[in-house]
Amino acid sequence: MQGIAVSLLVLILGRPSAVAAQTPAVAGDICPGELGAQVDAIANRPEFSRSRWGILIQPLSSTDTLYSRDATKYFIPASNAKLLTTAAALQKLGADFRIKTSVYSGENGSLYVAGRGDPSIAEAQLKSLAQQLKQRGITQANQLIGDDSYFQGSAVNPNWEWEDAQAGYGAPINSLIFNQNAIDLLLSPQAIGQPLKVTFAEPKLANQWQLQNNSVTVAQNESEFIEVGREFDRPIIRVSGQLKVGGEPESAYVAVVNPANNFLQYFQQALAAEGIPVKQALVASASRNLNQELATVESPPLAELVRETNRESNNLYAEVLLRLLGKVTDKMPQQQEDTGEMGLKELKTALTQLGVNPNSYILADGSGLSRHNLISPEALVQTLRFMANSPAASIYRQSLPIAGESGTLKNRFNNTPSRVNLQAKTGTMSGVSALSGYIEVPNYEPLVFSIIVNQSDLSTAKMRSATDEIVLLLNRLRRC
Repeated sequence: MQGIAVSLLVLILGRPSAVAAQTPAVAGDICPGELGAQVDAIANRPEFSRSRWGILIQPLSSTDTLYSRDATKYFIPASNAKLLTTAAALQKLGADFRIKTSVYSGENGSLYVAGRGDPSIAEAQLKSLAQQLKQRGITQANQLIGDDSYFQGSAVNPNWEWEDAQAGYGAPINSLIFNQNAIDLLLSPQAIGQPLKVTFAEPKLANQWQLQNNSVTVAQNESEFIEVGREFDRPIIRVSGQLKVGGEPESAYVAVVNPANNFLQYFQQALAAEGIPVKQALVASASRNLNQELATVESPPLAELVRETNRESNNLYAEVLLRLLGKVTDKMPQQQEDTGEMGLKELKTALTQLGVNPNSYILADGSGLSRHNLISPEALVQTLRFMANSPAASIYRQSLPIAGESGTLKNRFNNTPSRVNLQAKTGTMSGVSALSGYIEVPNYEPLVFSIIVNQSDLSTAKMRSATDEIVLLLNRLRRC
């Protein structure tokens, strides 16, 4: 769920060979001994004099260091935190793990839907549940009761910033999730000087929300940005920003207010469409003794959930994975114990078992949206290396965006002197830019790296450009 600026490879995807095939040296190739000075020349530019760089570059096959700059120090990682969350999830849950949502028969003609945090549920899944109930002979329900108690604790991380918690990318995390707990909007440019046209993907929502539209359509030579948020105590959506006249509409998302009620509202509609009227829908305050299971749907396997998490940098998916870790801990949590906190403990246990230094990072969430997250380049490189030698190596690596082709790297490294065979996780928030992953170097061996910029007053574009320059240096390495 990433719009324009809502203030937030064909290549071998499996485990790389130890040494890439050699190709003839070309002008501009650099020796490993020259790499340090050339990276320093980028990081030490005057515009970065007030910024912090954290960098670690190593061969994938060993712990030899080609370049290190404050690699053991803590940095705010932004979405690079997802590399740790997804690694732990694959280690603990397994690539084939699925999340089950069930409907049970309840007392006095009620239906009881138990959610377990499936982030992929949309209209198709609710329709399937309703059709299964119809096939079971269910013709009506006195009550539709939603059990939203599988995940305990706050649905919104208290460490997230106010504006993030309003946006779709900061949607609340609960047990009954529908359409990623976000309201979909389409923003369309009109005539120059006119506000953008705001269209709800679900037309009936237009009657439930008041719009404060301070956006504008601008000329072709102007920049584009969009900011969308909502009030916490009133049904008001705020839209600001600008799009170019004649341009394509852009999607934007705002977080729903009551996610469990939102789920039940749409499930009630799905039941009605199958001829199963519901007299009353309500959210259960606690889990109950359940009768016969009448219908069920399952999420895609964890391998697909991890790919959505990393490739599209999906915060909601990452936070669900963290809470699922909290549910599989060996220690049985108390009913009211925060599932996210339990997940953070289990994540550390899983990564320590993998070999990652437990003192090399401190996490406050699973997505990287919190500025309380602290991760060293060392921790990211260790995670990437150990995962490359794990049974889930190909699944983990294939989940990463591919330079110039997919996910959050689709529009990077498109116009380079030579092809960049890169799979890496991006991370971006104001003052922060990160890129960590794997690169296959034509005239050298495969590398693993982490590059983080913190405390910068520069634009995201400038931070990314400098990071990409360092990656292009790596792509020019040759044995000499």
